[in-house]
Amino acid sequence: MATAQDRTKIFDVLVVGGSVTGCGLARDAAGRGLSVYLCAAGDLGSGASLMSARPAPDGLPFLQDRRIAPFRAAFAERDRLQAMAPHIVEPRRFVMPHDPQLRAAWRTRGGLFLADILGGAKRLPISIGVDLRSHRYGRPLKPDYPRGFVYSDCWMDESRLMLLNAVDAAARGARISPRTVCIGLRREDGQWIATLRRHGMEWQVRARLLANAAGHLLDRVRQLALGGAEAEAGAGPRAGRLVRNAQLVVPRLFQGSQAYLFQGEAGRPVFALPYQGAFTLIGTTEVAHPDPDRPAIAGDGEIETLCRAANRYLKRSIGHADIVSVFAGIRRLPGDSAPDGTGRPATLADEPRPLVEDIGSGMAAAPLLTLQTGRVAGYRRLAEAALSRLAERFPQAGRAWTDKTPLPGGDLPDGDAEAFTGDLILRYPGLDRTFLRRLSQRHGSLSDAVLANAKRPADLGRDFGGGLTECEVDWLHRNEWAEAAEDILWRRTKTGLFMSDQGRSLFADWFERQIAA
Repeated sequence: MATAQDRTKIFDVLVVGGSVTGCGLARDAAGRGLSVYLCAAGDLGSGASLMSARPAPDGLPFLQDRRIAPFRAAFAERDRLQAMAPHIVEPRRFVMPHDPQLRAAWRTRGGLFLADILGGAKRLPISIGVDLRSHRYGRPLKPDYPRGFVYSDCWMDESRLMLLNAVDAAARGARISPRTVCIGLRREDGQWIATLRRHGMEWQVRARLLANAAGHLLDRVRQLALGGAEAEAGAGPRAGRLVRNAQLVVPRLFQGSQAYLFQGEAGRPVFALPYQGAFTLIGTTEVAHPDPDRPAIAGDGEIETLCRAANRYLKRSIGHADIVSVFAGIRRLPGDSAPDGTGRPATLADEPRPLVEDIGSGMAAAPLLTLQTGRVAGYRRLAEAALSRLAERFPQAGRAWTDKTPLPGGDLPDGDAEAFTGDLILRYPGLDRTFLRRLSQRHGSLSDAVLANAKRPADLGRDFGGGLTECEVDWLHRNEWAEAAEDILWRRTKTGLFMSDQGRSLFADWFERQIAA
């Protein structure tokens, strides 16, 4: 709930939106010494960031369009993210079965070779061509694809990335308020006055800058800020359109740590990667989602599209009966970012630039910062660029700092997540190895704090199944704003995948009685 200080203090920045973009901006601003208040209408990351994992840079299409600068920037940012959070940004080898009907082999091989050079293969192995008839990577694939290409990339846990930015922002003084709806905005004496509502209670927050990072609700927040009037300066953000992305979780389809990149319908890429040790994650689709108030629920058509893409390449076929879970999220894209017939997803358009406008005139003028959703891996640079543009308005703010500072849990020795996990297992011989491995993948160097000196399983408190224990639940509630069972089962962890319907229901009942009460 709101504190007395929330009601009386004038914050430097009010961030509306709890996606990775909003949390990243809050972290950067708080680290520069600015006072920050962030409100999110739902749980943090309950919109687009619920989607659990994805290849990190999405940079190859830039190379296909001969856009060298953004290509290099995308891969440089991948390396930064891997250094900042090695526990949630994991290197992988991606295998692309070659289909000669879609693209000549020399073009694919040449593009990957150029990517190795321009992308700077410093942290990851270079790309290679493989004979899938004899290479182990070909074992899960149908014999229709004898040739393939292998390149290096990273995948990241998007929901954890967003949460860690929020945790660090709060540690640096930001006020983070999930499940807090902004229901009114007005300008007064060069300040924004926001009316907020949470659990039926209302209060007001004042700020010198309004940052609209509301994702798929960006246009609605903008209308609320303008009150129907046109901005007196600036052209405003481009008209947006909403898309829904979906991913499937099925029982593990192949052995090994490698991931696969397939060509789906209309040439749209579909990935299949090992997930949580026991599953395969398959994604993504991209379909229009015209109603921002409609929940992000994947339709049968999206599920069938992903199943067909996997079944075209993999020996082991899947269908609706195999699906363990479906993740879906909504994203707002610029209106001119529709697919261009090549099958490339619209999210690979040039990364949006921050837009700063002076809204109003005279004493009522107040700056509005609009952060349109870009590629997730570019969130940090987007926040950095926004605050650089606002330097004259906040002369007291410090310099850019996020490019070399680890996220919470990311300060691992030599950035080696695997070595850290092995050491954690050695230091806790009385605890299950699989449990410790999954815990370290969520919390990194904070794992010891989460365990709270537990030596035996009984020290962890109640075991809810799926590797979720009372000890971690308490940590997530106290440190990561977990207020409902689904916050823990699906966003802060993915332990819900390992539980039965009855197990999830029992946990929800316990959480409601013991924690949320």
